[in-house]
Amino acid sequence: MSTGTPAPADRLQEALDTQISIDGSQRPFGSLTSEQAAARAAELKAAVGFGPTVRVAPVARAWRELQIALDRSGAATVADLDPAEILDLAPKLWVLPPGGTLL
Repeated sequence: MSTGTPAPADRLQEALDTQISIDGSQRPFGSLTSEQAAARAAELKAAVGFGPTVRVAPVARAWRELQIALDRSGAATVADLDPAEILDLAPKLWVLPPGGTLL
């Protein structure tokens, strides 16, 4: 009987395939580079202010964490990172919803 929770491999593929708006176009999350992660972190950090926009601050920090992970590992793209690290970061980046799948 299925619990409705996707298998880790399915969730990983879902994260890697999720389209992210970067550099004025849509790109799969798995293809993003350290430079693109840094640009997204800076963009989101600049958007943080008061009220509801404060909720964006942790997401901006997570994109910075992604950049650091890419640099530390020497990975060319997100897809080259350890799958466990991708699955840990994806919900924090709002690439995947926590505990569920995209609809």
